[in-house]
Amino acid sequence: MAEILFPCLFLLLALGVPVAFAMAISVFAAVSFGSSYPNIVLVKEMFSGLDSFPLLAVPFFILAAELMTGGAITQAVLRLAQSLVGHLRGGLGHANVVSSAMFAGISGSALADAAGPGTMMIRMMEKGGYDRAYAGALTIASSVVGPIIPPSITMIIYAMQDQNVSVGSLFMAGVLPGLVITLAVLVANGRMSHLRGYASGAPMPGLAEIARIAFYAVPALLLILLIVGGIRFGVFTPTEASVIAVFYALIVGMFVYRSLKLRHLPDIILRAALTSAAVLLILGAARAFAWILIIEGIPQFLAETIIAWDLSPIVFLLAVNVLLLVFGLFMDPLPGVMILVPILAPISFALGIDPNHFAIVVIVNLTLGLTTPPVGSLIFIVSSTVALKPSTLIREMPPFFIALALALLAITFVPVLSTWLPEVSGF
Repeated sequence: MAEILFPCLFLLLALGVPVAFAMAISVFAAVSFGSSYPNIVLVKEMFSGLDSFPLLAVPFFILAAELMTGGAITQAVLRLAQSLVGHLRGGLGHANVVSSAMFAGISGSALADAAGPGTMMIRMMEKGGYDRAYAGALTIASSVVGPIIPPSITMIIYAMQDQNVSVGSLFMAGVLPGLVITLAVLVANGRMSHLRGYASGAPMPGLAEIARIAFYAVPALLLILLIVGGIRFGVFTPTEASVIAVFYALIVGMFVYRSLKLRHLPDIILRAALTSAAVLLILGAARAFAWILIIEGIPQFLAETIIAWDLSPIVFLLAVNVLLLVFGLFMDPLPGVMILVPILAPISFALGIDPNHFAIVVIVNLTLGLTTPPVGSLIFIVSSTVALKPSTLIREMPPFFIALALALLAITFVPVLSTWLPEVSGF
């Protein structure tokens, strides 16, 4: 079946077929023409991939993000970011990066960050004298932290594939790497702003004004503490945390900021449902795709081959980085996690690599694929937002590619960035 599965998948991806449909059609073709299994096995495996209680957290976190990223909440976080770094050279660019890090703790999705607050920051940067293509490229790079800083949908899916980690431990493991990525993009923006003469966005406000702005933004930013703290102290499970996040977002939006009205709820629920359906369709198709790989013995063969090479942990991590960066050129993070983690995680564990460290390396690698052609989703979302060709945005990306690559190397070769917080938190 593999001789049909992979050519069919690559052909469909090259033709621009969405990833979920490309995988499902490839599995159907492989089962129909390369095996004696009935076609109903495709439906069975897709359903099995979705028949999971922890997976309920995905649509609820998506709904919470939709409730939290509108109106006054978005404005509050953007104003806080601008008050903290807007006075520096390239201040509006810095505010873009800092606000992405803040929204990562609300949305858990790179695409949501780019499509929501990222869009607003691009407009602000363009009005402030920044080149539109540069603002778009910076938004692409800064949105990478979405799935790294908790809560993270990708981490939930990863924890379902590797029994050596938990959602709570991955949430804690992602905090420092997310900050490292944020710092790397801030440095790149500062350097480019100096070269291009981008001035500061506004004078630095007084401490009293910063305190007032921060106080107004606190209810929005408390969501991450509520989720991570509740999971850490055993108050609720990650799935229960996602439901609590929805109720918290409703309360904050309706009664604290008063920007969320009952008439808005049908549209918000519809958007969340459509996004959830798209994510779950990808996960179901990825489960069926992974089933064929297992039936064909491909994971076992790769594992035995790699172990036979007797690689050191450092060489193995370098090889994994290269493999995942190439894989990310053609595949979104979620199917990448479902297909590759069952193969690679046991090998890394056998080599003595900390499971949380390896998980963050995998998630960061696959997330970087959102910024690279030909399938980089962030490029196409921002392209439609700024009304520029993807190629124009890509030409502005090299400084940020370098910054993200350096951040990835730091995360890869400094394990304590991913292991310290889980250890001190008791995971």
